[in-house]
Amino acid sequence: MIRVIIALGLAFCLMAMALDAFGQTPAAGPTAPPPAVTVVAARQGKIIETTAVTGTLAAREEILVNPQIDQQAITEILADEGDHVEKGQVLARLQRDTLMANLAQYDAQIAHAEAAAAQARAQIAQMNATMTEANISLNRGKRLLSTGDTSRETVDQRQAANDVAAAQLQAAQGSLAAALADRALAAAQRQEIAVKLDRTDIRAPTAGIISRRSARLGAVVGMTGEPLFRLISNGTLELEANVPETVLARLRPGQTARIDVTGHDEPREGHVRLVAPEVSMATRLGRVRITLDSSDGLALGAFCRGRVEVARAQGVLVPTSAVLTKPGGAELQVVKGGVVETRQIHVGLRSDGMAQIASGLADGEQVVAISGTFVRNGDHVVAVSAQAGG
Repeated sequence: MIRVIIALGLAFCLMAMALDAFGQTPAAGPTAPPPAVTVVAARQGKIIETTAVTGTLAAREEILVNPQIDQQAITEILADEGDHVEKGQVLARLQRDTLMANLAQYDAQIAHAEAAAAQARAQIAQMNATMTEANISLNRGKRLLSTGDTSRETVDQRQAANDVAAAQLQAAQGSLAAALADRALAAAQRQEIAVKLDRTDIRAPTAGIISRRSARLGAVVGMTGEPLFRLISNGTLELEANVPETVLARLRPGQTARIDVTGHDEPREGHVRLVAPEVSMATRLGRVRITLDSSDGLALGAFCRGRVEVARAQGVLVPTSAVLTKPGGAELQVVKGGVVETRQIHVGLRSDGMAQIASGLADGEQVVAISGTFVRNGDHVVAVSAQAGG
């Protein structure tokens, strides 16, 4: 039995070898279809690159409103926090009774000095007339003395009268000068009181919004104390942010920004006003200020998020998911005629999930939507279209 089994095995082996010699092989199964991949068409478009900043709202210019006189009590408050005020508008009033009394006193001194000056002018006029008469009498006496028609004694009397008139005229002129000096002093003192009286009205130095009021009725104010009011000049608010130095280098005054303020649904438009020329050595952060075009309804200190436009360009765009970054550079997988072609490209701007392809791709070409898909250069695929950026 063993010999029969061995003989049958050898017969089957010889038959298989004969079939191989004549090229007869078992029939192959059906060929597998190529894989399907999602592709997107490159398109021409505009791309805007932005950078994010976060910070808080601050006044562009905060004005401190202080009293300009000391030791006067607040008698009236006419404005409060949140009020829009105009330049020169009265915000509060200080006590003015004592100053009004001083003003009346100096008015009286001015009137007294003016009366004394008027009296001195009358005396001067009278003394001028007396002086003229004395001069005429003295000159006549001198002529008569030369002809022997009068005595020396008479001439001496007339000379004395002339000297007295001159002295009286000089005294009257001195009285006028003194009266005028008194009036000038009283007027200067009155002007000082008038200035102080005017300063009892605490006025807004510019138009704006009152952000804080520390003024209290009855409080005695001083020029060196806490400001009575804090004013946001013209109501202009800014986003103040500290950004990394790499971001700071891309920011420029005048760049537009879109700002979201906590608690407000609608974003606000703005522009970069200030890029500080200094980076903190401790934090490596730099300061930037973005002025809001509209500050209505916003509060100081509110948290904000902003996006600043740093660059824009026109070119061929694809989803950033289609770009594969490698040590040797960026690549795309382009599908043409159902065949994958891997290309080296140069990427420009990136924003909102889109990338600008500066070179290596033409408008309208189909690219594999997600880089790193398991297809290689030369593979046959079935392209399934998708919307760019979808």
